[in-house]
Amino acid sequence: MTSTSTDTSKTVEKSAEVANRNGALVTDQGTTTIADTVVQKIAGLAAREVRGVYDLGGGTARTIGALRDRIPGASSSIGQGVSVEVGEKQAAVDLELVVEYGVAIAELARAVRRNVITAIEQMTGLEVVEVNINVNDVYIEDDADQQQPTRDRVQ
Repeated sequence: MTSTSTDTSKTVEKSAEVANRNGALVTDQGTTTIADTVVQKIAGLAAREVRGVYDLGGGTARTIGALRDRIPGASSSIGQGVSVEVGEKQAAVDLELVVEYGVAIAELARAVRRNVITAIEQMTGLEVVEVNINVNDVYIEDDADQQQPTRDRVQ
């Protein structure tokens, strides 16, 4: 058996597995509909689990998120930096990432994509058709973050 036929059989098995899960969303007893925000939150949490992802969202979204975090009682947006399209059986995800300096971006993107697809497909039964990743910033730990607080010269 060649490598191509092995890859094809694995793809067919995965498609059959996803189809079986999709069947659970539409049954004789009723239909299960999954909201976009549910998939958005799952994708956001799954992306943040991957080591090397510093944050999600563009500059404006992160600024608004930081302000929201300072307001007592306001909830942080887990779906920040995540946009999704959800159909009856499929979902597509777009992520905006800020990566930590020194991380191999291509490997990080593969890991994030794999984690997001696995989480969404296992939790919802939807087939994830694509996960697009936009790396829009690199987090560099600032020297000011590392400095020890100075003592006052006069007591």
